[in-house]
Amino acid sequence: MAVETYNSLGGQVALVTGATRGIGAAIAADLSDRGATVYAGARNLGDVTGTELLPLELDLVDEDAVVEAVNRIDDEKGRLDILVNNAGVMDSRSALAEMPTKVIEETLATNLRGPLLLTKYALPLLLWRDGSRVVNVSSALAALRSDAGRGMPAYRISKSGLNALTAYLDAEYGDQGLIANAACPGWTRTDMGGPNAERSPEEGADTPAWLARFKPDGPRGQFWRDRQVIDW
Repeated sequence: MAVETYNSLGGQVALVTGATRGIGAAIAADLSDRGATVYAGARNLGDVTGTELLPLELDLVDEDAVVEAVNRIDDEKGRLDILVNNAGVMDSRSALAEMPTKVIEETLATNLRGPLLLTKYALPLLLWRDGSRVVNVSSALAALRSDAGRGMPAYRISKSGLNALTAYLDAEYGDQGLIANAACPGWTRTDMGGPNAERSPEEGADTPAWLARFKPDGPRGQFWRDRQVIDW
């Protein structure tokens, strides 16, 4: 699919959550290398290693912290062109009947409730200009198919919810200029994916970073892998 994207992101402002390592760090680096001012969301600011990134204290399970983070971007830059909801945790990988309730709650809080609240508070900045982008880093495990596999129920459901958020944002705000898409990065060598995964963090970051560069009127409200639309 031929899509028009920005080669340079000079003058644009991005927020990437979970930007301290893995896919998030690679997305942040890509956007920064293209000229964007990139806020790197992290619980611990000392974990942000990119020298060109702006460390932003952000705990997605703390609503007050989410509000403070968005307010800081508003105060310092007065705009937000790109929001990448990347931060996530894995559950205990057991079946639902054996999964502790605490694990379910923590997984949903970080992977779904957090991005939902962050997007809610970021929307006024995102809607200030046509063509702002929201990229939700999802997973093939979010697929609503009978052959989607077993295990990891809290993680799967949280990512299915993230896909639902993507569809909702498109339906509600697409005609106001917001470009919301979801991305499956593939099985990637991260703390979550493990050392035997197929892709490097840079390969996993390729599609989310590409979606973050869409120009106004770009494709929206879809689920992507390897720069191609896939089924929800």
